[in-house]
Amino acid sequence: MQLKIMPKKKRLSAGRVPLILFLCQMISALDVPLDSKLLDDLVQPPTITQQSPKDYIIDPRENIVIQCEAKGKPPPSFSWTRNGTHFDIDKDPLVTMKAGSGTLIINIMSEGKAETYEGVYQCTARNERGAAISNNIVVRPSRSPLWTKEKLEPLTLRSGQSLVLPCRPPIGLPPAIIFWMDNSFQRLPQSERVSQGLNGDLYFSNVLPEDSREDYICYARFNHTQTIQQKQPISVKVILAKSSRERPPTFLTPEGNASNKEELRGNVLSLECIAEGLPTPVIYWIKEDGTLPINRTFYRNFQKTLQIIQVSEADSGKYQCIAKNALGVIHHTISVTVKAAPYWIMAPQNLVLSPGENGSLICRANGNPKPRISWLSNGVPIEIAPDDPSRKINGDTIIFSSVQERSSAVYQCNASNEYGYLLGNAFVNVLAEPPRILTSANTLYQVIANRPALLDCAFFGSPMPIIEWFKGTKGSALREDPYVLHENGTLEIPVAQKDSTGTYTCVARNKLGMAKNEVHLEIKDPTRIVKQPEYAVVQRGSTVSFECKVKHDHTLIPTVTWLKDNGELPSDGRFTIDKDHLVVADVSDNDGGTYTCVANTTLDNVSASAVLSVVAPTPTPAPIYDVPNPPFDLELTDQLDKSVQLSWTPGDDNNSPITKFVIEYEDAMHEAGLWHHQTEVPGTQTTAQLKLSPYVNYSFRVMAENSLGRSLPSEASEQYLTKAAEPDKNPMTVEGLGSEPDNLVITWQPLNGFESNGPGLQYKVSWRQKDGDDEWTSVVVANVSKYIVSGTPTFVPYLIKVQALNDVGFAPEPAVVMGHSGEDLPMVAPGNVHVTVVNSTLAEVHWDPVPLKSVRGHLQGYRIYYWTDQNSSKRNRRHIEKKILTFQGSKTHGMLPGLEPFSHYTLNVRVVNGKGEGPASPDRVFHTPEGVPSAPSSLKIVNPTLDSLTLEWDPPSHPNGILTEYTLKYQPINSTHELGPLVDLKIPANKTRWTLKNLNFSTRYKFYFYAQTSAGSGSQITEEAVTTVDEGKMAMASRQVDIATQGWFIGLMCAVALLILILLIVCFIRRNKGGKYPVKEKEDAHADPEIQPMKEDDGTFGEYSDAEDHKPLKKGSRTPSDRTVKKEDSDDSLVDYGEGVNGQFNEDGSFIGQYSGKKEKEPAEGNESSEAPSPVNAMNSFV
Repeated sequence: MQLKIMPKKKRLSAGRVPLILFLCQMISALDVPLDSKLLDDLVQPPTITQQSPKDYIIDPRENIVIQCEAKGKPPPSFSWTRNGTHFDIDKDPLVTMKAGSGTLIINIMSEGKAETYEGVYQCTARNERGAAISNNIVVRPSRSPLWTKEKLEPLTLRSGQSLVLPCRPPIGLPPAIIFWMDNSFQRLPQSERVSQGLNGDLYFSNVLPEDSREDYICYARFNHTQTIQQKQPISVKVILAKSSRERPPTFLTPEGNASNKEELRGNVLSLECIAEGLPTPVIYWIKEDGTLPINRTFYRNFQKTLQIIQVSEADSGKYQCIAKNALGVIHHTISVTVKAAPYWIMAPQNLVLSPGENGSLICRANGNPKPRISWLSNGVPIEIAPDDPSRKINGDTIIFSSVQERSSAVYQCNASNEYGYLLGNAFVNVLAEPPRILTSANTLYQVIANRPALLDCAFFGSPMPIIEWFKGTKGSALREDPYVLHENGTLEIPVAQKDSTGTYTCVARNKLGMAKNEVHLEIKDPTRIVKQPEYAVVQRGSTVSFECKVKHDHTLIPTVTWLKDNGELPSDGRFTIDKDHLVVADVSDNDGGTYTCVANTTLDNVSASAVLSVVAPTPTPAPIYDVPNPPFDLELTDQLDKSVQLSWTPGDDNNSPITKFVIEYEDAMHEAGLWHHQTEVPGTQTTAQLKLSPYVNYSFRVMAENSLGRSLPSEASEQYLTKAAEPDKNPMTVEGLGSEPDNLVITWQPLNGFESNGPGLQYKVSWRQKDGDDEWTSVVVANVSKYIVSGTPTFVPYLIKVQALNDVGFAPEPAVVMGHSGEDLPMVAPGNVHVTVVNSTLAEVHWDPVPLKSVRGHLQGYRIYYWTDQNSSKRNRRHIEKKILTFQGSKTHGMLPGLEPFSHYTLNVRVVNGKGEGPASPDRVFHTPEGVPSAPSSLKIVNPTLDSLTLEWDPPSHPNGILTEYTLKYQPINSTHELGPLVDLKIPANKTRWTLKNLNFSTRYKFYFYAQTSAGSGSQITEEAVTTVDEGKMAMASRQVDIATQGWFIGLMCAVALLILILLIVCFIRRNKGGKYPVKEKEDAHADPEIQPMKEDDGTFGEYSDAEDHKPLKKGSRTPSDRTVKKEDSDDSLVDYGEGVNGQFNEDGSFIGQYSGKKEKEPAEGNESSEAPSPVNAMNSFV
């Protein structure tokens, strides 16, 4: 037993019972109430309540006061030790002890010195129940020593150099605060260039001429003695250098590349880096093995100092400061180690026990290094303290068993390491007390409805009493909703309702007796402002009225107060208050502001405000049209089981008549926060008779509607809980499906809370076999949505019904639905499976249906598994990829598309139901016939020579049969992309290389290559290649290019072109006249059979196939197959100047042109020789 006194919690209600302190195990302030009227006979060991700090620095000019305050019953006596021995204050006339206290006052102002009383003091407070001790209080007088006299030589240096002005203050107690000022006591300006270090020195990263002065003075301020000491002034003179040489940063402090820093947990970690350099370096900070804590990291002294507050062990690690300017970057790493003086994890807590009880004191502390725990009893080390058989020490815990009154004592826990100690006092007080209730009897609590009600029952007893609450004179203890019982005895009703009114009894029991106390609770209606003052704009000199209509509980008397701008109304006869109105006459500009109506009762208060704006007289403004204001003052009357009357007050219609009111309801019990449409009434009505459902906690709200729209909702009405009734409907969506072969899972959509019509909603689930003579089997289940019937036959039809019921009764007889018990895998495989091969990629499968009884479930269809294994070895046959095709319903045949030609296939057929697949039919093997092959995998042309090309290829990746031969077709292509005659060549199927000979030199060829099986020819692959170039021809082309660049040749070509133009004109004129021109006769006589200007049948130009087309050209191509133009015998011919041109001149000067279709240039290939530009070509373009 550990809890003895449970005092009252601060009440949230309006009751005014005074608070009483309480006693509670594991609470920081643990006390026995020392109220002489209530607990005059209770005793308590001493407790230290106030003491001086451990490190107590005193002002030597004032009297020394060492505090030690304690409480206990009976009041404790005090004694002191000094430096470990008894301090007899009676022998020192300067030392007195404060009456009723242990505080020492040492009078050193009249005589004596503070240094005489320097030492370690400890206070002991003792009574008959034990002794408590204070911390060791180290008393030291503060010191503010003077600076030693020294002669400081003036400093002279050039601009740009670095400088450190040392401070070196005298060591005081506590340490001094350092700052630099001049003779006028003005602080010296600091910046990124000039700053004060943590040691007080003044650092210059680089000096400037304006830094010259004779009064750099370091000051040390000692706060305890309110004194300031001054160092001798330092003179600095900076000479302007002609040119200051820039330099990279170096650190002024700390020195070297790395240093160490140790700090205690909870202190402020300060790391400093100050660098010199020109230009002035900038300082950055990072943590090498982590990130800097965001909320605890601060940068001081222009980023030169990094501070982390509330430092902990997690902040240990390596910190790096980086100094950077335009000439370089340097780093310094500071290794930080965080140690910790002892700190509490669980300080020992006072313990109150009754005789024979068990308990424990726990003292847990942590630190770095780990602190050592030691125990004292009444200030004496426990090892030499009087023995107590009920006490057992186990490290940081003292365990008490079957305590007696003599076990009372004060225990001290000391946790210490090299950085400090903690001392915690905790008493064990053994008391035997029957229960006492400290709350005044017949206390009346008055609470506003829908607010929390807290009924107090402050108690005391040892052993700790058990608290129970009862309402009225009968009934069981209040333990469940809507009640909350707190550990301190307080009974809370989170949302007090009207029916919460009554008398409540608090009963406290322990083995020594019982106590009880009655309190009374009254629930009041809240105060409301049903008609609020409204915003008003009035003209000067007119009268304005604000209305404030208040509705309140009839037992409470409200007071209504008016405020202006949150202050009192002006004491002016123009302001009058008449019942619900504030009237302001002869309004002036000063009357503008916010007017607030405040309605107060003894339990609550409400307020509403409106703004008054005063304007100059203006013409009457046009009316403002808007949606109505919300209705208000909702009230429920004529409350019956299934109906209620709702009335309300309409809001302002805003110059548009209200056409209707819309009423909505909320069910706070089942769907809190959701509003549903209830009904609508005409705009002339302000009441409505509403039909209600059973067991619903109704709230209503009303919205007004006019031609402009609908208002905001009104405030909700008070809640109205209707009586429960039997359900009037049954669940929907009833289904019966089995999840296993031997069960039937019955599911349904449960009723919602609104449809339950009462508490204790359940369902009666009934079932029987459809085709049997069994009686209905029924079971009643909780408010769930599923019931599983086990042990059913497989896939049998069942009749099912689900009926709702509650604590009041049953719903109407439900409808019957049909379901099925669980399916099992089919038992029989389809028979008579045979395959008809349609073609090389398609087959048709037929099978006989299985008997329906063997399906043992819903027939979903048939599934065909088929695979090919023509290339599978025995080793990997288990990894054959099977394809699946499913045919829905009762089909007995199906097509297998996408088969591979010339392949061996195996298939089987299975029947499928909702559970899965049945056994497979015997495997059936079929073969697909040969098909046409795919294109050869590759085609390459290698080893080109003047008159030969070698072709290499890879067979088709999908031969789809046995290859019989390859077909190679090829034809030459001239420079204008015209194709020559097509050559067709058959190659044996076992070849993968073929050489073509007797080809034209420097000629491009196009190849068409495909494979064949007995089923036909496959897809072709195309390629182009060029035979190598004749070097003699290349040399001639080079010479032609040289001639073509000569000026005389260009002039000659222009003259010839003009002559040709004239001849062509004459030719056309003669032809039109019917004459026969000699050139034409020569052309007819020497016509080249391969150069045909037009087709004989239709007169169209010859056809041309694009080089990208893989089909051979038609025979109508007009390009010579050898891509050359014959050289005529005439000396006047210009053919010698070009090769492969599109036209030529004959002896008589006539122009012979080629007639062909549209020609497109093709980009030069890598192996194709480029033709030299011909002057004849140029003339053709010109003509």
